[in-house]
Amino acid sequence: MSLLDGHPLTMLARVDSPTDVAALSLDDLGLLAQDIRELIIATVSENGGHLAPSLGVVELTLALLKVLDLSQDKIVWDVGHQAYAYKILTGRRDAFHTLRTMGGVSGFPRMAESPFDHFGTGHSSTSISAASGMAMARDVLGESGKVVAVIGDGSMTAGLAYEGLNEAGGDGRDLVVVLNDNKMSISKNVGALSLFLSRQLSNRWVKRAKKEFESMARHVPFGLEMVELARRGEESFKGFFTPGMLFEAFHFNYLGPIDGHDLPKLVSVFKDVREMKGPVLVHVLTQKGKGYTPAEQNPTYYHGVGSFEPETGEIIKNSPSKLPTYTDVFGDTLCKLARTDRRIVAITAAMPEGTGLSCFAQLFPDRFVDVGICEQHAVTFAGGMATRGLKPVVAIYSTFLQRSYDQIVHDVCLQNLPVTFCLDRGGLVGEDGATHHGVFDLSYLRHIPNLVLMAPKDEAELQRMLATAMAHPGPAAIRYLRGVGIGAPLCDAPEPLTVGEGELLRDGKDAVIVAIGSRVLPSLLAAEELERESGLSVAVYNARFVKPLPEADLLDLAGRFGRIVTVEENAVQGGFGSAVLELLADRGALTGQRVLRLGIPDHFVEHGPQKALRELTGISKDGVKRALRGLMEEGTAS
Repeated sequence: MSLLDGHPLTMLARVDSPTDVAALSLDDLGLLAQDIRELIIATVSENGGHLAPSLGVVELTLALLKVLDLSQDKIVWDVGHQAYAYKILTGRRDAFHTLRTMGGVSGFPRMAESPFDHFGTGHSSTSISAASGMAMARDVLGESGKVVAVIGDGSMTAGLAYEGLNEAGGDGRDLVVVLNDNKMSISKNVGALSLFLSRQLSNRWVKRAKKEFESMARHVPFGLEMVELARRGEESFKGFFTPGMLFEAFHFNYLGPIDGHDLPKLVSVFKDVREMKGPVLVHVLTQKGKGYTPAEQNPTYYHGVGSFEPETGEIIKNSPSKLPTYTDVFGDTLCKLARTDRRIVAITAAMPEGTGLSCFAQLFPDRFVDVGICEQHAVTFAGGMATRGLKPVVAIYSTFLQRSYDQIVHDVCLQNLPVTFCLDRGGLVGEDGATHHGVFDLSYLRHIPNLVLMAPKDEAELQRMLATAMAHPGPAAIRYLRGVGIGAPLCDAPEPLTVGEGELLRDGKDAVIVAIGSRVLPSLLAAEELERESGLSVAVYNARFVKPLPEADLLDLAGRFGRIVTVEENAVQGGFGSAVLELLADRGALTGQRVLRLGIPDHFVEHGPQKALRELTGISKDGVKRALRGLMEEGTAS
């Protein structure tokens, strides 16, 4: 039964655009907030998505739309985890049931999806920089209107946010930053900044401190003068102990903290802000998961969640698998290796659960660091550790490691430091879409000197690659997909691989498939089916290494086969197949062979189920079969 059964969402039915929100009374806005929460919970329970963060900003979204005029005002949502209510209220109510489904509403703001999505987001901490740029464009073009950046406190741990604050405060332009402070990013926030933001003083504390100060001052020379100065500077006194001190140092007018679920107060504050000029920061306190008890009690679990039973919050598992995920295998194996090698340390960027490091953090708390949303810092921090003999393992999603490219090149590889990069979610990740697919890592890593780059065909090979990286004296990277393994037997003490050595899984006569990582097994299955169906004899080679390539084997295969297909779950341009082709060309091994590269085409792939996206991009088992049949028909026709 749907949560919406028997709930007509009467108030929401009256809202077709932001102007309809602005026309509602405060009482009606309160009813509308209930309808929005019910629709979000019902939809996410079916489709999965970012539940807790979206529930936490319903009142904030309503207050912004009540006060702002989106025909001229602009809102930039940081990351986009908080934008579901905004999507519903800006013309996508009737399509919201398609959230994160193939061809449906995106889980993140997208300029191509709606004129009200003023900047596309998916990675954190970009909103202030983007909004500052939009504010400058407004002024240069002689336009009017407010530009508002809504950023979470988790995103405020990243350096980019402060680069944006520095620019905006220095320019002094008319800009509003709304800091949505729920004390969390995905997991609990870390670092000194989060401690500073959480210092909320009660009026009672301030009054007591002032009273004690006045009492003390009366007994010292010039004490009464000090009391008078303190009274005149009451706001400065209070600001010394609150986050306002930080933001005012960036030349922002600071307002807050404000209850982010108090609609009348929010509307009143934003009306005042509407009339203010220059940079303004509004500090809003919200509760992640507000209005849905399971999400309130466990906001980390419900930050990004799959399908669940809305009445109970229980996760629905359509086809329970006893197989471990690649993330699980990575985390467990790293713990086993760390038990016998105290030099191994683990680093992640605000995602200990997502990268499988929660167990490591519990077992080895002195050797685990969560740096917050600071991928650049994570890499250089690891480089510093490596100079002193440690073996740092940096576990970050492939799509987010892109943000630390310069640090990988300059601070690790240039100095040939033994840092291991473990790239989770390598390949097509599914419903989070283009902002989260990890399909560029093989391309942007393979050309960096000193770096060994690997991708496992299964979970057992992941174990061996992790052992290989720990034994390697320089930088190494391992990328693996999101999802469960294939059931390959695991071991407690995996043996390292020989660097640059692949394996021939199946020999043949007519053609050869050279595959890497997640595409090895589908290629093997494709070859087996082709032989049964049409008698084609196709060899399959697991390269294992993108860098260094298994040169001798590849040259031998090029000499034996006239038709070669490379398969990877990575951008076809500049990826694994390009590396193979370059090797064969450089060694003079291309003497008329037909080489076909399969991979992610030269466009951004939309959101949808992983299986469907692999079929769409031609790298599924059936896609490999079609490609091979076409290749063989070319030869027949000629």
